[in-house]
Amino acid sequence: MNFNAQGVWAIYRFEMHRFMRTLWTGLAVPVITTSLYFIVFGAAIGSRMTEIGGVPYGSFIVPGLMMLSMFTESIFNASFGIHMPRFTGTIYELLSAPLSPLEIVLGYVGAAATKSITVALVILATANLFVDVTIAHPLPMILFLVLIAATFCLFGFIIGIWAKGFEQLQVIPLLIVTPLTFLGGAFYSIDMLPEPWRTATLFNPVVYLISGFRWTFFGTSDVGVWISLTATFGFFLLCLVIVGWIFRTGYRLKS
Repeated sequence: MNFNAQGVWAIYRFEMHRFMRTLWTGLAVPVITTSLYFIVFGAAIGSRMTEIGGVPYGSFIVPGLMMLSMFTESIFNASFGIHMPRFTGTIYELLSAPLSPLEIVLGYVGAAATKSITVALVILATANLFVDVTIAHPLPMILFLVLIAATFCLFGFIIGIWAKGFEQLQVIPLLIVTPLTFLGGAFYSIDMLPEPWRTATLFNPVVYLISGFRWTFFGTSDVGVWISLTATFGFFLLCLVIVGWIFRTGYRLKS
C-alpha cells in the first residue's frame, strides 16, 4: 500500500483549522500565563534566590515553563482530536478510509505537535520580554522540543482513545502529569533537595525530560544529558508500541 500523503494532509489540515479558529485565544493564554509566572516566581522568589547553578533564576525557569505548557498542550490537543471522532461516531468513517494506522497517527499527532511547539515558542518569545534567554545548543534544543512534543502527543492520543468521556480526558493531565512536572524540577534544581527526597525525585520520569531540555539552554543539568535523551526516546518508543497495539486489537476503536 502506497503512503497516502493526501489523507495525512487532510487530517492535519482539519485539525489545524480547528486551532486557527481559536488562534488568538490559544496564543493569548500562554502569554498571560507566562507573564503571571514571571511576576510571581520571578519577582517573589527570584528576589530571594537570584541564581541557580550560576544561571539567573528568571532565566532558569524558562525551560520549565515551556515544558509545563508543552506537556498539557500536547496531551490536550492530541486526546481531544482523536476523542471527537469517537464521540460523534465518525471514527468508523476514518477507520474505513484508505488510511493506514501510521497515516492516521501522523495526521493527528503531527497537528497536535505543531500546536504545542507553537505555544512553546510563544512562551519563549514572551519570556524574552522579562529576562535574557540564551540557547547554548540550538540544534539539540530543537531535537528535544520535537521529540518531547511528539512523545506527549502520542501519549495524549492514547488517552483520547482510552477515555470514555470528556471528563476522563482531564484526569491524567491534571492529577498525574502536572504534579509530576512541578515536582520534576520545573522551577528549581533537584540538587537543592535534601536526601532522601532527591533520590526519590529521580524516579520521576519528567525530571529527565526537563533536565535534558534545560541543558540545551544553559549547558548544565541535574542528570546526564544522554540519560535524559535516552529516557525521552524510551518513552516515545513505549507510546508507539501502545498505539500499535491499540490499532492491532481495535481497543475502544470499534466498540
